[in-house]
Amino acid sequence: MPQFEAAFPVRAITLDLDDTLWPFAPIGARVETVQHDWLRTHCPRTAACFPIPAMRELRDRLNAQHPHLAHDFSAMRRLTLEHAMREAGDDPALAEAAFEAFFAERNRVEFYPDALPALARLSARAPLAALSNGNADLVRIGVHGHFRFQLGARDHGAPKPSASIFLAACERLGVEPAHVQHVGDDVEMDVVGAAQAGLRTCWLNREEHAWPRADIAPDLQLPTLTALADWLDAARPSLDIAAA
Repeated sequence: MPQFEAAFPVRAITLDLDDTLWPFAPIGARVETVQHDWLRTHCPRTAACFPIPAMRELRDRLNAQHPHLAHDFSAMRRLTLEHAMREAGDDPALAEAAFEAFFAERNRVEFYPDALPALARLSARAPLAALSNGNADLVRIGVHGHFRFQLGARDHGAPKPSASIFLAACERLGVEPAHVQHVGDDVEMDVVGAAQAGLRTCWLNREEHAWPRADIAPDLQLPTLTALADWLDAARPSLDIAAA
């Protein structure tokens, strides 16, 4: 059930993307197949040498060899494709075209039913910033107009739950962390990371799991973004006084 706490000042919102605005599992299942189908057409030797499980194993191996790129999913995928093509005897210059086939599919998302209407309500209530470890592209997806900016781990140089990425977003928003609410689905990456950086937190708990930690808790625990928009609307008089 939704848990509504007392109103507190919210002058800006940072918002996770994968599994907050849309489920990632269907995307993850599709992108590997789309990429492999592209390779079968354009780089058949690579496709033969690296079926989907082998390509995943190669990517894991390269991740271990390049920990400085662990937060940059796009760079690691390009590196994996180049390595596979070179090893299979295909032209590694084709890696960028292969990546584009993957990336187009990666950004074909199916929003949760509440997400788009709630985004419109939230962005009318407070400035929004997207804050993600993933490599979704809001311009390609078509919802960038709701956001002041998108800050990813790749651009920042460190992923959530690092405090620095939350604080960088607050600085760009021009709002103190205590007046910024971070909203996301992941206990550690979103709630714990944001709380430790001094932000207010909302755990988007769509599956209504039990909160797993005793040492820290979200300020809000809600099942949908609609519930968050409702909370902001209900709290509006208190929040307007706090912002005055």
